[in-house]
Amino acid sequence: MSAGPRLRMRGVRKSFGGVHALRGVDLEVAYGEAHALIGENGAGKSTLMKILSGALAPDAGIMELDGAAYAPAGPAAARSAGVAMIYQELNLAPHLSVAENVFLGREPRRGGLRLDRAAMRAEVGRALALLAHEDIRPDARVSELGPGPRQLVEVARALIGRARVIVMDEPTSSLARSDVERLFAVVKRLKAEGVSVIYISHFLEEVREVADRFTVLRDGETVGLGAVAAVPTAEIIRMMVGRELAVAYPCVPHARGAAILEAQALTGAGGPRGDLPRAATFTLHRGEILGIAGLVGAGRTELLRALHGLDPVRSGAVRLCCVPPPRVGLLSEDRKLEGLALALPIADNVTLSHLRPLTRWGRLDRRAQAAAAARWSAELGIKCVGPAQTAGALSGGNQQKVAFARLLHEEADVLLLDEPTRGVDVGSKAEIYRLMGRLAAQGKALLVVSSYIPELLGVCDRIAVMHRGVLGPSRPASGWTADSLLDAATRGEAA
Repeated sequence: MSAGPRLRMRGVRKSFGGVHALRGVDLEVAYGEAHALIGENGAGKSTLMKILSGALAPDAGIMELDGAAYAPAGPAAARSAGVAMIYQELNLAPHLSVAENVFLGREPRRGGLRLDRAAMRAEVGRALALLAHEDIRPDARVSELGPGPRQLVEVARALIGRARVIVMDEPTSSLARSDVERLFAVVKRLKAEGVSVIYISHFLEEVREVADRFTVLRDGETVGLGAVAAVPTAEIIRMMVGRELAVAYPCVPHARGAAILEAQALTGAGGPRGDLPRAATFTLHRGEILGIAGLVGAGRTELLRALHGLDPVRSGAVRLCCVPPPRVGLLSEDRKLEGLALALPIADNVTLSHLRPLTRWGRLDRRAQAAAAARWSAELGIKCVGPAQTAGALSGGNQQKVAFARLLHEEADVLLLDEPTRGVDVGSKAEIYRLMGRLAAQGKALLVVSSYIPELLGVCDRIAVMHRGVLGPSRPASGWTADSLLDAATRGEAA
């Protein structure tokens, strides 16, 4: 074992045209430590990790792994060297088994021809045993697994590859609290085995639970580092945003008005997503933010999809309570598959669902389209080269802002927001919360699904809890606590 760090990156630079993504970044990760990489969206975290994983080549700088020079020619070379990436958007083939996903691209064979499935199952079983998850069957299809087990399949893939460094990019953004705790236990086991973990998260409370040290990036530069336990959260936030963040949940005064949408005993049709929701009844008013809490898989997403007409329903009704009918917009939790067209420019992603104001004599006014996209980019603080940049070239958090901008461009009266700040940094979250308050003050109605309980308590006027498809009665947010929300989500009782 080298006397130095497990990983050293020095003076790493990377530019894309005239945009400097990294300006001489330094990062050191010790043996067997969990090191948090923190920064706002667009700070350079993703670019730095793409360089580490071999997906990008740096313009300048040096990298060392276990004291030896490290310059991977591509992702396969990085994996062979012991560097594994677990992306926020999991790269799994749902139609294949757990074992087939773990060994995809490096399958053991008998005689060079036939897959050695027995060896695959045995090796995957050992990896899952190390993770204390023997309950995940190597032969199970990934499509049958929940979000937590799928995350662990990615970890098992890294262990099979004898990883020395594992990068976890927003690993808990789609997990229930119970799965988060199990993942943290896995990180502890990895550290005990001498594996180094780079942990990227916008949830600073999670960073405090799981990480030993941290490095903060801002505008492509290293601006802070230290031991997590020795630095207050407020100071870490100041490093991230370059200023004091006065209020995490800014308050914009707004008043509840007339009912705008009613759901009566709404029940799913039992399709691919099951028969969720089950007899959901509620009323949404203008000028209010109604939150829906619950565990992953409780039916919250299915409720929003049913309201928007994306999933069929077996019974019940949805009534729009004004004339003309209000425009209803949905922000999907899955921006990669449903929320964005990643290969298209930002301008198209923002405006495609509402082109009428941008057309003249039946033809699209590209200048007006670019101006509209630029307006919303400035409003939401989207870090990009310009409206012509593709959505897929943005960081995950900036992609989420583009999806939000599309909803605002639609001029929706009812906003169905499914995990609206998923993958968004703490400073940008505050901006989105302020925007949500302004929208409510304008008389718009917001229905918000979130797995982040502090967010629901901080921004919502009322909160209802969904448990196994059943939506409980709402009550003022001030009538809930984090513990009572979690208890109701877990047990299905109004605690």
